[in-house]
Amino acid sequence: MSNIVVITGASSGFGALTARALADAGHIVYAGIRQTTTRNAAQVEAAAEYSREHGVDLRSVELDVTSQESVDAAIRQILDEHGRIDVLIHNAGHMVTGPAEAFTPEQLADLYDVNVLSTQRVNRAALPAMRESGRGLVVWVSSSSVKGGTPPYLAPYFAAKAAMDSLAVSYAAELARWGVETTIVVPGSFTSGTNHFAHSGRPADKDVEAEYETRYAGLVGQVAQKLAALAPEGAEASLVSDEITRIVGLPAGQRPYRVTIDPANDGSEEVSDVADRIRREFLTRVNLADLLTVHPVNS
Repeated sequence: MSNIVVITGASSGFGALTARALADAGHIVYAGIRQTTTRNAAQVEAAAEYSREHGVDLRSVELDVTSQESVDAAIRQILDEHGRIDVLIHNAGHMVTGPAEAFTPEQLADLYDVNVLSTQRVNRAALPAMRESGRGLVVWVSSSSVKGGTPPYLAPYFAAKAAMDSLAVSYAAELARWGVETTIVVPGSFTSGTNHFAHSGRPADKDVEAEYETRYAGLVGQVAQKLAALAPEGAEASLVSDEITRIVGLPAGQRPYRVTIDPANDGSEEVSDVADRIRREFLTRVNLADLLTVHPVNS
């Protein structure tokens, strides 16, 4: 069955790869991209060319996750054109690198805006229609840093991803009785096929950053190199887009709650297994075990 899919942050990296993979699988895909006529016009044209060359239905839509007005307009356009959204993928995100102390509170707030608050904007726009239909899937692209190995100089990004993951866990239970499934996808440290490190932000307080450099000289580069070395040969970002495509293609009610794609094996999956088991046991103890499984409300 062809699904109507909207994915945020689809100009590059996991987002662009996933949008193309889902379109290849026969879904109608809306690639959410900001600044479609200016900064990302080339990415929009690349998506259109891909759609033409491969005979798939891949459409770009102006969607700035930091703007409720932009989010509302994008979701309204999709609903006007199709009357439904079957799959919502929270992928938009931004990374920063540097000593935590050197980032201003305002920088952290901006980072949380992109990585966390953005999902709430999109949810509030899209979920009413999904709940009304009594079916659908929300995919959250998390990070193995939430529960796995956490190298230094990535603290603001890790903290934001942890907040997003925690929000996803709560939403999973709160959407279950509406027939809307949740899958949390947990990529590891992919250093090829994404622009995380290349486009990462830096601290505003250059004086503090310079002080840390006296004792942690070149640490950012060392972390990137070590993470790349941990990944086995063939560990491409397409592993993530392929897995998301597989999940979307599963029958309603059979999508996994959490999947980890971590070739470097930083320990996230092991910790998640424990946390998710405790979640299942706790909800069962408080007589809310029905929230652990989702079945379509409407046929």
